[in-house]
Amino acid sequence: MEEENSTSSGYKEYMAGLLAGVSTVAIGHPFDTVKVKLQKHNTEAHGIQYRSALHCTVRILKNEGIKGLYRGATSSFVGMAFESSLLFGIYSQTKQSLQGAEQSGVPQPRVIIPSAAYGGAIISFVLCPTELVKCRMQIQGTDSLVPKSSRYSSPLDCAIKTAKTEGVTGIFRGGCTTLLRESIGNAVFFSVYEYARYHMHSYVKASKSNHSNLTDIGIGIVTGGLAGVSFWLAVLPLDVAKTLIQTNPDKHCSRNPFQVLSSVYNRAGLKGCYAGLAPTVTRAFPANAAAIVTWELAMKLLGIKHD
Repeated sequence: MEEENSTSSGYKEYMAGLLAGVSTVAIGHPFDTVKVKLQKHNTEAHGIQYRSALHCTVRILKNEGIKGLYRGATSSFVGMAFESSLLFGIYSQTKQSLQGAEQSGVPQPRVIIPSAAYGGAIISFVLCPTELVKCRMQIQGTDSLVPKSSRYSSPLDCAIKTAKTEGVTGIFRGGCTTLLRESIGNAVFFSVYEYARYHMHSYVKASKSNHSNLTDIGIGIVTGGLAGVSFWLAVLPLDVAKTLIQTNPDKHCSRNPFQVLSSVYNRAGLKGCYAGLAPTVTRAFPANAAAIVTWELAMKLLGIKHD
């Protein structure tokens, strides 16, 4: 990933990460809305059941239009921009600190994994409340069984009502599950990204091909996409548990993700634990490809060097 010439440019890493987060939401949010609806409704004993991700998408478009696919996007834009800024900034600076003077360019698991897991753990405290609001907004579309009188008018309204009915701690419902998901997921994400990027650049160098900006963009698309898919394949069951914990109307429901997944498995099998897999993987490649390409271009414009 990137290496700086000076620690004084540290803020630039956070700015590059923020831009990456904005591009992720712009491309990925509609897929995320479909994923959340599938996780909520297709794992419940009663209620609406969608035959597939396409069926869910068509139903949203028919009943709510394009805006239905971007329901909850406001909190997602704010949360993802801040979260992405923190993640990429913390990962980059922690990685540089652990590497010290030894910067050979070869990926080192002892550096990548703890740096990524640490960054993931930190951002979970930002992600948890914003995702709780996002998920609750996403499931209350016209397909929701929630009466209109109890629906949220905006993300702020959702946050205020949650705090009033469940206390401030209610905003952080699902926090432990989010921390687990982000720590494990980002360790996988950055490991795949670093190794794929290293080998692709090595191949281009060995083949003596012309190295252009288009080559860098192409490598960014492939490595970002593969890393994003790997992230979700590794932690999707934890994400299913998080969605159910955060959207359960019973404020005294279990917060243990493994108990929740055990219940889902008994009711819907392994398929239930991977509810929303199709839209998640479909979203993961373009959304994370956009994030990595935006991040790398932003770093280049800001004068941050790659290794």
